Amino acid sequence: MNVVSEHLEQHYVNKSNWLRAAILGANDGILSTASLVIGVAAATSDRESIVLAGLAGLIAGALSMAAGEYVSVSSQSDLEAADLLREQQEIDEFPVEEEQELAKIYVQRGLSESLATQVARELTEYNALEAHARDELGINEITQANPFQAAIASGAAFVFGGSLPVIVAFMGQLHQMVYLQYIFAIVFLAILGAVAAKTGGSKIWRAVIRITFWGTLAMGATALIGYLFGVNVT
Repeated sequence: MNVVSEHLEQHYVNKSNWLRAAILGANDGILSTASLVIGVAAATSDRESIVLAGLAGLIAGALSMAAGEYVSVSSQSDLEAADLLREQQEIDEFPVEEEQELAKIYVQRGLSESLATQVARELTEYNALEAHARDELGINEITQANPFQAAIASGAAFVFGGSLPVIVAFMGQLHQMVYLQYIFAIVFLAILGAVAAKTGGSKIWRAVIRITFWGTLAMGATALIGYLFGVNVT
């Protein structure tokens, strides 16, 4: 008796669009809000002013991030729609040439000419536009742009990431606020990198090093600018 074991594959590419937007939103939320709080905390010891600045930056940043992501991805979606419309017109006007073009693609990918011709013909009969979109244009359901999904993911992630420095501003000691913001921001970024890597199926240590390095560089540049303009953060 032969027992065929069930082979389950787990892929992560179907998460690429929303995961990219969420990581970008959370990363920007942590860095921009923490930098803003650091700047205000360097200038005043009034907790209300520090927290208010953090909340204002959080709300404005989340809306800006969501709107920017929506506009950007909408532009990509418009380009894809225009390409699909042109492709459909070419299929309608030049069906034989388009089928031959599809067959050439399959030959370049390793199929024999006869098999490529057969595959191109059968896929054309099944759904010509879908075949050309996937194999000629590189557009499919997984990679196709989704403006609303990207906007919601980035905006919500920004709120989550930006709320962390605000919590530190609300609870941390005022005379150590600048240093607390930096330390907690690096910790938050490291956790974010680890979660993103786990979700995306990549190496955790590489993601953590990458995100904390660039986070440190960004906050270090902000501190340097403050120092050059004579801001005393001690």
